[in-house]
Amino acid sequence: MSEPSLYAGAALRRLRRREGLTQAAMAQRLSISPSYLNLIERNQRPVTARVVLQLVDEFDYDPRALQENAAIGGIDGLARRLADERFADLGIDRAEVTEFLAAAPLAAAAFSRLFDEGGGPRADTVSMEAEVWRAIERWRNHFADLDEAAENLADELRLTRADIGAALTDYLRDRHDLAIRYLPRAVLPETNRRLDLHARQVQLSEMLTPAARNLALGMQIAALEYREMIANIAGGASFDHPGARDAFAGYLRGYFARALLMPYGRFMRACDATGYDPVVLARRFGTDVGEVARRLTTLQRVGQRGLPFFAGRVDPALQLVERLLGASETSMLDRRPACPLLQSQSSAPWHAQAVLMEDGALGPQHWVVAQIAAPAVADEPRSDVMLLGIEARFADNFSLAKGISLRPEDAMPIGPGCRMCRRVECPARSLRGPAQAPVD
Repeated sequence: MSEPSLYAGAALRRLRRREGLTQAAMAQRLSISPSYLNLIERNQRPVTARVVLQLVDEFDYDPRALQENAAIGGIDGLARRLADERFADLGIDRAEVTEFLAAAPLAAAAFSRLFDEGGGPRADTVSMEAEVWRAIERWRNHFADLDEAAENLADELRLTRADIGAALTDYLRDRHDLAIRYLPRAVLPETNRRLDLHARQVQLSEMLTPAARNLALGMQIAALEYREMIANIAGGASFDHPGARDAFAGYLRGYFARALLMPYGRFMRACDATGYDPVVLARRFGTDVGEVARRLTTLQRVGQRGLPFFAGRVDPALQLVERLLGASETSMLDRRPACPLLQSQSSAPWHAQAVLMEDGALGPQHWVVAQIAAPAVADEPRSDVMLLGIEARFADNFSLAKGISLRPEDAMPIGPGCRMCRRVECPARSLRGPAQAPVD
């Protein structure tokens, strides 16, 4: 795969002005023509490797400074911030985002920093869950130290599908002198797991499914043995809501448990062999499709990356109750309720469709989204839906996309929700928003 071209006109222009050079003088030192330098500074030509070497030789220049927009996620990162609903009435498109970043990259970085640290939604309007999601997204939902620790422990236990629960039970008994006891829901009304050190017991609700029991035991091991590692990660995040840090630490314990049940290397090999099929993977690793979907968003180990999935969980009232963006840049889960055209009318265990979403500054986004029935972990009287999505350009290797056309013209046109949607004459529209305008 060829490397993307590097356009860094603003950085070169600042360097030239700092050195007090005309374009002609700068071009002479770089061994290029003044007209070519002029094109580079206007981002009409990329910076070549030879020019980079000349910059290093002539000006002792750090070439990493040429990629100054990388810290904000480039055009996609800036576009995602400008797609915030507070800017919807401005109608900022992707061309303007590109212009902004090319003409004033430092101003774009300053805006991004302000948006991320203080200019985002006010603390009193952001839920605790959203704060936790934001902390997860800063790590792109990949916690390498937890993954490595879980994989090492899984190798030590040699977990297999047939005896995961037994292996975890034996480990807690032998290492921590803890027995497992299953109690009625009436005894554990507010939780599914409790540690009773006086009785030397890990107490679990008898209503938990076998897969949920295994996850709960993995979370207990994380709480006992990796408390400091988890506290260090959680301590580096900034929260305004009381309780958000504890909720983030709880998510990290769940992350460790999933990594223990689905060790990275073994799970990646199974993904490659099955086409990332969540149903088959759930059977193979003794868990459920919801946990597999969450795990699929974490596969970002250097040198062993998986496909960039996102996942979300939606309850029967169409509330988004979980959001994991992973390495994707989607805005599809930024708002709920989302486009009614995305709602599945199928009664099958899963349903997949290709969608093309027009979302302001982000431009058209072409995705394959699978909606999978998420089984309850205990006796909850409801049935949630997991959304598992991936960019259509990666979907050739996704088993649930088989039989779906991946041509943009065949995708279902959707929007970011009726209030924010700019499409006109949509038969599914329920609300008319201030940003509605024809889409070119």
